[in-house]
Amino acid sequence: MKKNIKYLLIFVFALIGGSIGSFAYPLFQSITHSSSTSSSLISNNTYDNQSSVTQAVDKVKDAVVSVINYQKPSNASSDTELTEDGLAIYGEGSGIIYKKENGKAYVVTNEHVVNGAKSLEVQFSSGDTVKATLVGSDSYSDLAVLEISDEKVTTVAEFANSDTIKVGETALAIGSPLGVSFANSVTKGIVSGVNRQITGTNDNGQTVSINAIQTDAAINPGNSGGALINIEGQVIGINEQKVVRDSSGESTVEGLGFAIPSNDVVTIIEQLETNKKVVRPALGITMKAYSQLTTIEMKKANLENSKLTSGVVVMSVLKGLPADGQLQEYDVITGIDDQEVKTTSDLQNVLYRHKVGDSVVLKVVRNGEEKNVTIKLTKTTDQLNLENN
Repeated sequence: MKKNIKYLLIFVFALIGGSIGSFAYPLFQSITHSSSTSSSLISNNTYDNQSSVTQAVDKVKDAVVSVINYQKPSNASSDTELTEDGLAIYGEGSGIIYKKENGKAYVVTNEHVVNGAKSLEVQFSSGDTVKATLVGSDSYSDLAVLEISDEKVTTVAEFANSDTIKVGETALAIGSPLGVSFANSVTKGIVSGVNRQITGTNDNGQTVSINAIQTDAAINPGNSGGALINIEGQVIGINEQKVVRDSSGESTVEGLGFAIPSNDVVTIIEQLETNKKVVRPALGITMKAYSQLTTIEMKKANLENSKLTSGVVVMSVLKGLPADGQLQEYDVITGIDDQEVKTTSDLQNVLYRHKVGDSVVLKVVRNGEEKNVTIKLTKTTDQLNLENN
């Protein structure tokens, strides 16, 4: 499942596509084991190899699963293994069992892991496999929730408070790099940074935006949806992607992985369980980044001599929605809730942290003068779409 998101840097989702199987098989075949070593060369010394790291992994490892996405193959060869329904493995990722109740268990993973699936399976650390049902998914946050039977579930992961994460603390990534053959692999690193804003578009043209934890724990294809845990064995994030090259495509980048913070994950999965989707507030405007305005648009907006270099320009205000009567065509939004706004993503990232019923304060430049505009968020993005149709 090869999903690409276009960023200023080149990102690779930590998701393994079904095509990797043709590579992985000969790789595994080349691994041989020797049992001819003389026992006299093996030390009889024993030692305590328990550590805080091994204890953390033991606590959560059985809650980390592999997620298998089946789709109708477009070009099936004679070597393609098909299910009774004519489906083939399209991609493999990871997931985390986070809740168990009433005979069911719930798994959180990345939306891009399950996108387009005709059938889904979850494989436990024991190797047992069960069918999974998609409860709900959200492309903007790149999260999805699956439902499975709890019959073989032995462990449920615990979420940490990601707001308390410290840069430099130990971070352990657990997942299925290169698919189920390397399930429950563990890599160790640190939290390299927090509040890294990663925004782009997926293959369907939908905006994807996460306020990410940065880590140097190795994240590889197949790790998507897996756990980033702290030294207590608590989940601090959901592994999502890594950077492989800089914006020029010439320099290779190492040790730049990103995970969705646990607090953000909990907020999203609670909505997916309840509504099967995420409800977000809407302003009720169409907009465009200041830097993307054409010469004609700059002239129409009377911004030709403006000293502004960035911001979001209001291109239209939809009637009956929150911004109606508050914002005007060609207003330039330069801030929201004391946060600077340079792009449409900047505006959305702050706006979508609010709930319907909240109010936001926008810093707006209108006719060369700066002013604050308070808008109560009374409508959702779903209602925006209805009003616009």
